[in-house]
Amino acid sequence: MYYSKRIETMSRDELSALQSERLVNCVKRVYENVDTYKRKFDEASIQPGDIKSIEDISRLPFTYKQDLRDNYPFGLFAVPMEQVIRVHASSGTTGKQTVVGYTNNDIDIWSQCMARTFAAGGVSSSDIIHISYGYGLFTGGLGAHYGSEKLGATTVPVSVGNTKRQIQILRDFGCTSICCTPSYIIYIAETLESMGLTKDDISLRRGFLGAEPWTDNMRRSIEDRLGIKAFDIYGLSEIMGPGVAFECDEQHWLHVNEDHFYPEIIDPETLEVLPDNTEGELVFTCMTKEALPLIRYRTRDISKISHENCSCGRIFVRMSKPAGRTDDMLIIRGVNVFPSQIESVLLEIPQVSPYYLIVVDRVGVLDTIEISVEIKEGLFFDEVRAIESLKKQIKNAVESTLGIAAQIKLVPPRTLERSEGKSKHVIDNRAL
Repeated sequence: MYYSKRIETMSRDELSALQSERLVNCVKRVYENVDTYKRKFDEASIQPGDIKSIEDISRLPFTYKQDLRDNYPFGLFAVPMEQVIRVHASSGTTGKQTVVGYTNNDIDIWSQCMARTFAAGGVSSSDIIHISYGYGLFTGGLGAHYGSEKLGATTVPVSVGNTKRQIQILRDFGCTSICCTPSYIIYIAETLESMGLTKDDISLRRGFLGAEPWTDNMRRSIEDRLGIKAFDIYGLSEIMGPGVAFECDEQHWLHVNEDHFYPEIIDPETLEVLPDNTEGELVFTCMTKEALPLIRYRTRDISKISHENCSCGRIFVRMSKPAGRTDDMLIIRGVNVFPSQIESVLLEIPQVSPYYLIVVDRVGVLDTIEISVEIKEGLFFDEVRAIESLKKQIKNAVESTLGIAAQIKLVPPRTLERSEGKSKHVIDNRAL
């Protein structure tokens, strides 16, 4: 299914012409209205007239998260505040919050992008969409909400919390789709089972999951336990929020809404643009955003892109599920480690749950890594031989994947903290 078939299936030449027109207008707009971009362009000896097509985008300077913090709260806005009808902000866990503004037109574009996301997953106006992303300064809840309404679906704005009540709403309202984080939908499945219910007691058939990394192994677990088809969605507050990219029914990489957001993959060290199917850092340019039109924003997400045709008929470039973030990557004894690698290992082991906590420390000059893993209900801690065998199995699997040894700590079911938002999987106690 399509929401805007003409746009989603236009030829690559038509799309390139549209991108070129929008980029030229965007560059002129930021140069004239944002002091930081005028300075960046002048320092790079670039004038707006030098940018004539999308092919010239690599000549433009990068934008960094620090640029948003340096201009906190509204210094990068390209329109006067009387045209800004909404602001959102990141959690601000490291430094100042990053603040994002939206005009009326920005909200409409965002809504369309999320409507495309739902349609690509087979959702229509006859569906009932249960939204369990948080509402407020976090972009997840309202982004999904406006997209659901734009599509014409029945929207249930539940937000987060009170999981048993959420399950009651899912049952009573007959909700057919759900939007939440992958870790929270696992918690919903656990709670459903603890209430003596099964997937047959709810009407869900689609899940749109994002806001945190998750693996294909977790997807299979979610789909099996809840009887749904689980779609990955990608977004970040600085670019727009959820709906920057989405999976279609093929579930093979995510289509980027590249009529609005132009993606590049760069080498994070050399800053050179990399060819298709080469892993590097994902960069976005917001070509149509009015309030905060970021130029070549470095996301820190590690991904790949491909222009190969998709059997769904969409011509939008696809990006791979991010393998991690350059700022989330752990360097342990000289080895690059992403939490998602450990999650993928654990999901291959049927005796454990997809809940884990990585604690990194330093003893003398040696880095140590301990992984706490929940065992599933029904396994007995008094069976010492079985527990030691399971620990050895996990330890060998982690070492084979990461190339380094880790201490494994098995903990009882429901021991590790659950989250209704983004889960915290890493504690790094090293004084780096």
